[in-house]
Amino acid sequence: MADRNSKGATRGELETGAETGAVRDSTEDWKSKPPYRTTPANEHFDKKWTAHCHCGRIRYWLSRDKPLATKFCHCVDCQALHGAPFQWAAIFEKDDLHFEKGAEGLAFYHSPDKTTVHRLPCKVSCAYCHSPIMDEGRNMVLMFPGIIKFSDAEHKKLFDPQCHIFYSQRVVDIHDGKPKWSRLDGQSELMKEVERTDSKEHTVLGEARNENMED
Repeated sequence: MADRNSKGATRGELETGAETGAVRDSTEDWKSKPPYRTTPANEHFDKKWTAHCHCGRIRYWLSRDKPLATKFCHCVDCQALHGAPFQWAAIFEKDDLHFEKGAEGLAFYHSPDKTTVHRLPCKVSCAYCHSPIMDEGRNMVLMFPGIIKFSDAEHKKLFDPQCHIFYSQRVVDIHDGKPKWSRLDGQSELMKEVERTDSKEHTVLGEARNENMED
C-alpha cells in the first residue's frame, strides 16, 4: 500500500492517519498503547469479534460492532504482499482492537523503505505462520476480515466492502456494482465497470499494471 499521492503521502498514511516515517519504536512505548497494551483494564474489553492467524499463535478481539469503512484495494503493493488479486480491508480505531499477548509473536514491515521495524505505517503479521493481520497507522488500523470468526452470514455482511480503490491497477475485473475508484476513494476518478462479454458468470483478467504507473 505504498502508492503515493501528489503530496508524497502513501495510501497507508492517508487511510490510517500515519505520518511519513513516524518512528515510534525508539523507546518501545508503543507496546503500552492500543492495540498492543496488555493491562488489567483489558480484562473488561468488550469482545464483539474474535480472530486468529492460521497457526493460532496470534489472537485478537474487536469491540466495535462493524468497521468504520470496508474496501477492496487493488494496488500493486497489496497484490504483492498478500499474494492475491486484491485486499479486503476493514478500518477500525486502535482502541477497538486488543491483542491477547500484546506485540508478542508479531512481525512488522515498513513497506516504504522495506525494513522490518515498527515504523508507521507498517504491515503487521504473525511472525510464525506469516498470516497478514493488519496495516497499522497512527490512529487507525486496517484489519483483514478473512481471519475473523463470523458466526453466520448476516454478521459477515457487516464487513461487506462499500467500494473498490486503486482499481486502475487491478488484475481482474469485478462485476459487483460497487463504486470503483482509480486511486483513493473520493480523491480520484470513478471508473466504469467493464461490460460482460456473455450472460454467464465469469471473471475477466485485466491488463497487467506497472508498479510505477501514475494512473
